[in-house]
Amino acid sequence: MSALFTPFTLRSVVVPNRIVVSPMCQYSAEHGEASAWHLIHLGNLSLSGAGMLCIEATAVERDGRITPACLGLWDQRTEAALQPVRAAVRKYSKIAVTMQLAHAGRKASSHVPWQGGQLIPVSEGGWLPHAPSALPYKEGETAPLALDMAGLARVRKAFVGAAMRAARLGMDAVEIHSAHGYLLHQFRSPIANQRTDEYGGLLENRLHFPLEVFDAVRAAFPAEKRVGVELSATDWVDRGWDLEQTITLSKELNDRGADWVAVSSGSLSPGVPCTDNPIACWRWQGKRQKYKLTRVLGTRGGSADA
Repeated sequence: MSALFTPFTLRSVVVPNRIVVSPMCQYSAEHGEASAWHLIHLGNLSLSGAGMLCIEATAVERDGRITPACLGLWDQRTEAALQPVRAAVRKYSKIAVTMQLAHAGRKASSHVPWQGGQLIPVSEGGWLPHAPSALPYKEGETAPLALDMAGLARVRKAFVGAAMRAARLGMDAVEIHSAHGYLLHQFRSPIANQRTDEYGGLLENRLHFPLEVFDAVRAAFPAEKRVGVELSATDWVDRGWDLEQTITLSKELNDRGADWVAVSSGSLSPGVPCTDNPIACWRWQGKRQKYKLTRVLGTRGGSADA
């Protein structure tokens, strides 16, 4: 039998095969709350026969949404809106369900893709994004607010709160989104992170905040359940984040109890979309085997919306 269709165990859950439905942004939430579309969309995918279903990038705070139509899990209302969706999936399917926890950072407050995806100004109903440094994603955009120590503490707390809500909803796992140019990826890359404190500069400093978030989420989420991380393995930009730095981070995550790393690339800089470039994936596979890294490996890409 092909390894693709063999089961594997992750902590307390036995996944019947190695097919995973990747998180796909739907831009169909209302004030962060899941809608009837999510019931139809996720209900359909739960009957696909895949071993695991990963729910779309879900904002851990209101200002962390990519667009005003993005899904959230930051308060009682957003949690309550997901309860009937999770209940329906569990009633009719045994698929393992993972929720991806995300913060868009400087890429927040954007129009939905079919409206161009540009930054929505505050004067037009948007909000001022937060980021590691006051560096806009695109030239000509309003610069985001650089997170101070209080802001860092707030974001860490938001990730923990969302993880606890995911546990109450009965999610089998959570995945921390640290890819595609969003906040935790921004902290890792010297292109977006030009801080001069302990969270910027040297690689170990740039990894500081993403690892703090991982540790906090791992501590808050039930020990018998899984926590994974999605990474962009390279920015595809000179002097940006690259594969060797990804190996260093993956070793750290492995040592701290990460159950998997899902690998994508790109999307930190305009004109460089997220991709599952086969060269990057082959090199990643070889490095991963050499260093005996994460217990599960996935590769993702091909959609700038995930």
